[in-house]
Amino acid sequence: MKELFDLEEHRLREEITRRRAKRVLIQLPEGLKPQAPRLAAIVEDAGATVIVSADPCYGACDMALSEAESLGADLLIHYGHAEMLAGRQLPIPVLYFEARTNINVKATVERAVELLKPWTRIGLATTVQHVHMLDEAKDILTRAGKTVHVGDAGGTMYSGQILGCDYSNARAISGDVEAFLFIGGGRFHAIGLFLATMKPTIVADPFEQKAYSIEPDAQKIIRKRWSEISRAKETKNFGVIIGLKPGQCHIEAALEIKEDIEKNGKKTTLLALREATPTALSQFPSIEAYVDTACPRIALDDSSNFRKPVLTVKEAHVMLGKVTWDDLLKEGVL
Repeated sequence: MKELFDLEEHRLREEITRRRAKRVLIQLPEGLKPQAPRLAAIVEDAGATVIVSADPCYGACDMALSEAESLGADLLIHYGHAEMLAGRQLPIPVLYFEARTNINVKATVERAVELLKPWTRIGLATTVQHVHMLDEAKDILTRAGKTVHVGDAGGTMYSGQILGCDYSNARAISGDVEAFLFIGGGRFHAIGLFLATMKPTIVADPFEQKAYSIEPDAQKIIRKRWSEISRAKETKNFGVIIGLKPGQCHIEAALEIKEDIEKNGKKTTLLALREATPTALSQFPSIEAYVDTACPRIALDDSSNFRKPVLTVKEAHVMLGKVTWDDLLKEGVL
């Protein structure tokens, strides 16, 4: 039986041997963690001691660099994402294994064509697991009479690729298309695609073998976000969240929004943390609302778990009157 994801075991073994690595830390996203024992055995067989990170991993922004250093590892193996920190000086070598899928997308994209009938100009977007299948999807849409656009804004490794926090490829073509087709599993990235472009978004999910519109889910989030902004307007004491993960640390943005909030007569406290969880934030009872400068999806996807409003920087600008809610909806909530 063909594996669902290509874990590149042969390359893994070769890299460990070639680099003569002695101690390796493997980092996997939640969906690939069941493969950890098998991958660890390959690394050990290649002659290195291996440690598997059991912490959550949310993306290429969430590199376990400090953990690798503290464990004395001389190599970090990062599965499930494409390189994001290119050009940045890293304290330890990192090897990326993208874990591309072997699943066929043809049948699911053909189902999606039926839902795309109202529109002619279509934008294609996907995650790194499916970027090698975009050409096939484009051919199917073209044969169905669609004009297909694939964005390449230069912010990601591949054309058409989107991240949970980076939809620049989609935004680059948003003015040229009437709707988007997202290829991939789950609703996380598809909701983000809709929120970033405010364009109709159809999902072709090859894992579930179904196609559907993500708009009902996204509209629920939009209504919730306006409610959170309205609640935050009534508060006086804010916490500004600074992420400590390598790709989520935006100290200048935090200092800027702190200044903006204080100009409006409110108080702020800067909070640095790796995981912005409800439990962590509950330790500050005097703070009434938060602005998140780390991953914007913390506020959007976990808002129901927080007792107090958690806004993105864009939403904070609406609260402070720097932009209107209508303008934000036009340019994209995310």
